[in-house]
Amino acid sequence: LKDIQYIKSYCYNKLEFIRFDSNVGRYVGYTELGVKNAEQWNKDTSDIAAMKAQRETYCQYNIDIW
Repeated sequence: LKDIQYIKSYCYNKLEFIRFDSNVGRYVGYTELGVKNAEQWNKDTSDIAAMKAQRETYCQYNIDIW
């Protein structure tokens, strides 16, 4: 399970502006708007915990497919 990485990206006009990466453990912004959103979203500890749980819930469940 340590080699598994869960990434959730948000894109607009084919440009990724924010991403949650389970290895980083928080949202990272790539544009001005993305940085502002990441700062705000990272303050929500329940959302961060839920996103971290997605790694086990989604990735581990589907690991046998790969």
